Amino acid sequence: MLLKTCCVYTTGVFSLLLLIFGISLVLSNVFPHALHSAVEAEVVLKNGTEAFEAWENPPAPIYMQFYFFNLTNPLEVLDGDRPAVVEIGPYTYREHRPMEQVVFHDNGTRVTAVNTKTYVFQRNMSRGPESDIIRTVNIPAMTVMERFKDNSIAANLISAYMKSQGEGLFTTRTVGELLWGYEDGLLKALKLLSPDLDDVFGLFYKTNASNDGEYVFFTGQQNYKDFARVDTWNGERSLNWWTSDECNMINGTNGASFHPVLTKNETLYMFSSDLCRSLYALYEDEVTVKGISGYRFSPPSEVFANVTVNPANAGFCVPAGNCLGSGVLNVSTCKQGAPIIMSSPHFYQADEKFVQDVFGMTPKKEQHQTVIDLHPLTGFVLQAAKRLQVNVYVEKIPTFSQTGNVRTVVFPVVYLNESVVIDDASVEKLKKIVLEKNIVENVPFMLIGLGIILGLVFMFLMCRQRVPESSAAERQPLLSS
Repeated sequence: MLLKTCCVYTTGVFSLLLLIFGISLVLSNVFPHALHSAVEAEVVLKNGTEAFEAWENPPAPIYMQFYFFNLTNPLEVLDGDRPAVVEIGPYTYREHRPMEQVVFHDNGTRVTAVNTKTYVFQRNMSRGPESDIIRTVNIPAMTVMERFKDNSIAANLISAYMKSQGEGLFTTRTVGELLWGYEDGLLKALKLLSPDLDDVFGLFYKTNASNDGEYVFFTGQQNYKDFARVDTWNGERSLNWWTSDECNMINGTNGASFHPVLTKNETLYMFSSDLCRSLYALYEDEVTVKGISGYRFSPPSEVFANVTVNPANAGFCVPAGNCLGSGVLNVSTCKQGAPIIMSSPHFYQADEKFVQDVFGMTPKKEQHQTVIDLHPLTGFVLQAAKRLQVNVYVEKIPTFSQTGNVRTVVFPVVYLNESVVIDDASVEKLKKIVLEKNIVENVPFMLIGLGIILGLVFMFLMCRQRVPESSAAERQPLLSS
């Protein structure tokens, strides 16, 4: 009987201890901290880790889609009407982007690499062949006219040559020529005066089977938040295109990798050589991609806002003080003087005037927003879509009759959607990680549950011990009578 009572009270004590221990673990977050520490130590750029393999050669297929804006009223535009365009696309390319010339240094804390990109046309995923014809603004001609507009002698000579060759403000070219390059007659003629001038023009000329320069990345060995962060680009820690030190900063990763253990209040910084600047993204929503939960980040409108909304963007106005408005970025200083203006597709998040200036612009968040969906524990990219639009600044130049009475407009040429969705093999790996995470994080709650069960057993046993005593007390008067 004594042994039975001892066992009952031991159960009660053990139940109480389990409850206290489990609650203490929940409040102290010991298991989540231990899990995060393990992930932080594993997600490092070094040979043999899955993080390095995914960084060096992304396993998921990446696609680049191009959507062109075909001009339908060129003569009316020269008379002063607003341009009317029709979106044509997509023209889809499979993008291969391995890291090459990888060299570790500084005891494995940094790694040097170049990101070579190769594009292979996917006819079955495209609207038509690369030979499809597009009518758009003549970018080489517009560039030359802008460059010599204040030199009347040169302008008259160039204008006369353009008339003799039938060159005007607009041109008709194939998709392949516009993307990858074609020999331009005007540039070829100017090359006689300037031998260093390239007489081939293409929006992405020399970018196929090429790279955007040498990067030095932090490996994350010293600090997990430095994982894949850019230290230098082409030997420099800052840019020289903009008019403020803040705008010239090279911040964050190259946009393909992010550090692990992400929180919803994170600010993710990225450097984009396409945009010639750094930018950032903020948490927007929780998402699910192929059964894996993630956090969606996207650049807020403040990133490309004008100086009245975001004074820090004053440095992006070039020349200094020449600000075009919200949602557009003049990148001519880093595009050999070409009057290129970058924006989101269809001028999403830009001033309404840019949308109204061109008939055919219909900005939609779900189609034109740049988004990055990340697994919060590992920082792995579940899904991403980088969407950018290439525009040309078009204006009437009195010294060139080719511009007619054209109104000043930011003319859309093409927008791109560079997208990726996690592959199935990586999904299975992440599901195992998620399962392990759930088990580890639920250990304290399992202890609490076990403590509650033992507590219920203890109460049941205590009640059973008291029942016989109560029954005996009730029967005693009957025996004495």
